[in-house]
Amino acid sequence: MGMPHLYFKMESLNPTGSYKDRFAAAAVADMLQRGETRAVASSSGNAGAALAAYCAAAGIECEIAIVHDAPAGKLKQMAAYGAQLRKIEQFGIDPETTTQVLQVLTIRGTQPGARLQVSAYCHSPVGMAGVETISHELVRQSVDRPIDHVFVCAGGGGLILAVARGFESLLQCGELAIGPKVHCVQPEGNDTMAGPLKEGLSHARACPKSTTRISGLQVPSVLDGHEAVRACQRSGGTGHLVPDSAIEAVQSRLAREEGIFCEPAAAVPLAGALQAVSSGLISSEETVVCLVTGIGFKDSAAVDRMVGERICPLVTLREFQSQSLP
Repeated sequence: MGMPHLYFKMESLNPTGSYKDRFAAAAVADMLQRGETRAVASSSGNAGAALAAYCAAAGIECEIAIVHDAPAGKLKQMAAYGAQLRKIEQFGIDPETTTQVLQVLTIRGTQPGARLQVSAYCHSPVGMAGVETISHELVRQSVDRPIDHVFVCAGGGGLILAVARGFESLLQCGELAIGPKVHCVQPEGNDTMAGPLKEGLSHARACPKSTTRISGLQVPSVLDGHEAVRACQRSGGTGHLVPDSAIEAVQSRLAREEGIFCEPAAAVPLAGALQAVSSGLISSEETVVCLVTGIGFKDSAAVDRMVGERICPLVTLREFQSQSLP
């Protein structure tokens, strides 16, 4: 790709396969400390899987409202951990429906022994503080060459806000002299933060309807968007919008050229970085880190799109002996 200092932060290698383990570990630990026994959550997949796993280990009941287009693989993972699941029509697609679902969950999360756990600072700040450790690790892992840019995918803005805040905390305590620029990358069909950043605005905006097919990033509501936009701006970063087709092409390239098997959302940061280099916004010689946020096994439909019509044929031994592999 012509980028000699391109690195990947492999959040896909966490216990449940995504960066949301950091959120769930902090959130569930706090619930245990407070004696709470029921987590009420919403998810498109990764947050629900992580919460379900950590709640299972802690003996905490877990109820999850699922977005309309959540991949079946993620639902099965949540169900395997014993979570109670309900998929809600138009949730995560229509902003009004999404708002109303969160209102219901907020009420249920205030019942005795319960806690609302949504991976956004506006709902679960304790859990999201756990995600800030990504930045702490990056600083410790880059002692030989400081990071110039970190590219992060964004749905509701919680991840990018956590990454930016993680660097800011290290700057404030003197462990970091100059922080990297934090860039927000979104699919074109869910432009709530990247567009406003490109336009120089200081706030996010809800989109009428999420039209992207990239699971996990179908968040038409603002959530942490306002704070995420301002955090990116403080770091010197900006926004990048990429089409679904480019994201899927990068997902395939990561598998075939780097041996990195990720879900589509995890390919979004690299799609943004490549776009930034090709447009001259950043230099190909700069040190760039892209977050690989989730593993590819979670989204079987995306894998089917990636491999296309290539299948593994069943042949006899005689056929195998007479034929050479392509």
